[in-house]
Amino acid sequence: MADSCILYYITDRTAFAADERTRRGRLLDKIAEAASAGIDYIQLREKDLCTLDLESLAREAMRIILKLRNEKREQRTALLINSRTDVALAAEADGVHLPANDISPKDVRTAWHEACGAGAPAREISPRSPLISISCHSPQEVAQAAVDSATVVLFAPIFEKKDAPGTTPTGLENLSQACRSKIPVLALGGITLQNAASCLHAGAAGIAAIRLFQENNIAAIVRTLRGG
Repeated sequence: MADSCILYYITDRTAFAADERTRRGRLLDKIAEAASAGIDYIQLREKDLCTLDLESLAREAMRIILKLRNEKREQRTALLINSRTDVALAAEADGVHLPANDISPKDVRTAWHEACGAGAPAREISPRSPLISISCHSPQEVAQAAVDSATVVLFAPIFEKKDAPGTTPTGLENLSQACRSKIPVLALGGITLQNAASCLHAGAAGIAAIRLFQENNIAAIVRTLRGG
């Protein structure tokens, strides 16, 4: 569809029907698959985990991504941690995702610069400026995210989701309005290969999803979405 299409995989290890150890292994395999396929962002969204377990999982995910970066110079996948700036810093991830009504991008950058700036312990991996994605549900929220200098917006839900029937979708018209702000806007919510093109035609810079990536061969999805 477009070589420049930004692709964003949101994780959900609980979708793997197995014991916790197996789930964890399958999720790490999926993260490796996504990074190898050229996914731009992976959001580690395992909100049920305690801090210690989330940090451990994030560290393992970063090891996978860094290994691929060392093997392939063009490897560009960034790991973001959902809502937990502290865990992102501890795991030396690339940034964070902020759900609606979370702290501001400014607060994230302040904490990040205090941890990575002059006088702080040396950090070889984490960037001094974090990548920040943010959830938005209206064009007005997207405009504010642009003012706040977030990196990218997840605009949702575009379509009704199978796991949340009755949810009121924002629709393509609102997506089109949201995309007029000066920030990349990714369509999220009920996205399939069949409706992804309509999101891109509405102005979306790319696609964010859980199931679309987690339940399919990611390399094949990437080829289809990017016209490869």
